Amino acid sequence: MLGLILLLLVVWVVVSVLGAVIEGLFWLTVVGVVLFLATAAWGWTKRRIS
Repeated sequence: MLGLILLLLVVWVVVSVLGAVIEGLFWLTVVGVVLFLATAAWGWTKRRIS
């Protein structure tokens, strides 16, 4: 489970960076950051419960 969460965090960072680098895709940066924060919070709560 931890591996999946780490993989998702890496994917969201890559999506955010691509959104920031490619002009006109600022929305991709926003989506990437939101998904990164949601995944980090989900992983943190799962880790605290277990």
